[in-house]
Amino acid sequence: MAAGRTSAQGDAQAAATAAAARQLLDDHNSDDKHSELFGVTELCNAFDVTPRTLRFYEDKGLLSPRRINGTRVYSRRDRARLALILRAKAIGSSLAEIKQYLDMYGQAGEGREQQLRYVLQRTDKVIAELEQKRAHIESSLAELRIINSNVRQNLGLPPLD
Repeated sequence: MAAGRTSAQGDAQAAATAAAARQLLDDHNSDDKHSELFGVTELCNAFDVTPRTLRFYEDKGLLSPRRINGTRVYSRRDRARLALILRAKAIGSSLAEIKQYLDMYGQAGEGREQQLRYVLQRTDKVIAELEQKRAHIESSLAELRIINSNVRQNLGLPPLD
């Protein structure tokens, strides 16, 4: 844990992250007909994406905004889908994989178990990859610390803390 952070702060952050994830899933499962609507600018600002990005995801079939008087508007479900798209991209999923995942849900949630199994398989794989990368980074850091210490010693410099 970072210096100055307490266990209570870490627990509070974990609880907030879990609550946000639950809300995201609830929004993804929401009924579009009666949900809050968001404009392009609102979504772009909320997720730090461009209108072009939204159009790209629409073209790929990942988002399906409604049109009101010719203006694209997004539901809470679209907003949740965008959050899921961006999270999946962050862990290295391709757009094809993301579309497959989102399409699994179905019209009435009939694919929810299949979707969860896919997420489990995908996150297991990414966790293993990241653990392997972390082990490699820790090994590299240990080697660099030894080299740094030896060079400091040969130059008569004090060791790093």
